[in-house]
Amino acid sequence: MRSWLNKFQRCPGCGNFLIHLAIKNALKELNIPKHKFFMASGIWCSGKMSQYQDGYASETLHGRSVPFATGVKLANPDMTVIAYGGDGDGYGIGLGHLLHAARRNTNILYIVADNENYALTTGQASPTTPVDIKTRSTPEGNHTRPFDPLKLVEAAGCSYNITIADKDIKGLTEAIKNGILHPGFAHINVQQVCPTWRKW
Repeated sequence: MRSWLNKFQRCPGCGNFLIHLAIKNALKELNIPKHKFFMASGIWCSGKMSQYQDGYASETLHGRSVPFATGVKLANPDMTVIAYGGDGDGYGIGLGHLLHAARRNTNILYIVADNENYALTTGQASPTTPVDIKTRSTPEGNHTRPFDPLKLVEAAGCSYNITIADKDIKGLTEAIKNGILHPGFAHINVQQVCPTWRKW
């Protein structure tokens, strides 16, 4: 008999399991029916999150979950809409979309799983990789200073803008619930475990 874990395309110990649980808990506690929920995600590793949700969902292009989610919310204003991505996805190629959604105060929740590397492509440095960290793309250490995504999103006008660890299931569940209920753009930076590539 196959384990239910075999159905998930994630590394054992991946923080996405915890974030997934917190999202499910939040939706259940808020009594949001699956026909009133939509999730847009970028691409793997975080991109798979949309495939495991019980509701409407779409795995979009790299860095494009926010504009896709924005379109869904504009067409269906009564839907609960969550965009989901990783730090490379959201703070790299998708940064412009993130900042403008925050500036426009689009009424969606954006959850970013920040594991400080591009795990999909075997652990290259991302916009949040600390200085001097050795990765596949920085074998002698990362020399590019990372930015603080919360400060950027705050500067763009986001009024619900927090960071939290993936291991804090209770706190993360509450943060997601509050983000869903927030009347405007909400951003949650989740400090995510990556047991395969984040070795620091």
